Amino acid sequence: MEITLLGTGSPIPDPNRAGAATLVRSGDTLLLVDAGRGVIQRLVAAGVFPGMLGAVLITHLHSDHITDLNDVITTRWIMSPQPNPLTIYGPVGMAKVVDGIMMMLGSDINYRLDHHGDLNEGPAVVVVEVSPSDVFTVGEVSVRVGATDHRPCGPTVGFRIEGADATVVMGGDGIPCDTLDELCAGADGYVQTVLRDDLVKLIPMPRLQDILDYHSTVEQAAQTAARAGVGTLVLTHYVPGIGPGQEDDWRALAAAHFSGEIILGDDLTSVNITNS
Repeated sequence: MEITLLGTGSPIPDPNRAGAATLVRSGDTLLLVDAGRGVIQRLVAAGVFPGMLGAVLITHLHSDHITDLNDVITTRWIMSPQPNPLTIYGPVGMAKVVDGIMMMLGSDINYRLDHHGDLNEGPAVVVVEVSPSDVFTVGEVSVRVGATDHRPCGPTVGFRIEGADATVVMGGDGIPCDTLDELCAGADGYVQTVLRDDLVKLIPMPRLQDILDYHSTVEQAAQTAARAGVGTLVLTHYVPGIGPGQEDDWRALAAAHFSGEIILGDDLTSVNITNS
């Protein structure tokens, strides 16, 4: 199973990092997890066009995780020679968000239908709202849903993706909790949003300080991975962004608590995860 960090940035704009998004490849199955800013460009750089996706999985409804979902919907529609329904799995509230996106796209959809004779209908989007303990199948993989803790944002979910050769958990945003530990237990890989609380605390902005209480630190993500017996820890969605030459500092903070492989880096960083 291959994990590609499409976007490792945060809501703070960064010219070098796109918004939160991760690509999961298992055999012929391609899953997009979250759809932050710039996701289409990063998908194409990874050799994937939206029409190739088996599904989109959304961990929660913060804007930085769904900013470019409309672009995924539109680009898939106009680039597919035949009807190509897109299934979006997300927490309760996902359907309302997608309804709003479709309303926003209404004028554009009508323009394209009027202009292109081979388009007979608008984008076909199927929304499946999921809850903890739900299990569903996409192509060659099975996906189990677990609760995460990103309050006051909620409900929020993580996804345990099980393929033929590996199992990977997409933790999304949030702090350590028992349900995340359960979802991660024995997984071969664990992908988690992280922040450096020591660096964030240096920035005298109350609104930024608030993020400390609902995001995992690097150390906490490593502790979760260690408790769960995970093989590989993949860190992403860095707050603040990792500057040049700083990767070793971030990795050392995790390595103090976790002895397995630790992956972090720029957008389009990829890692192959196999059964531990």
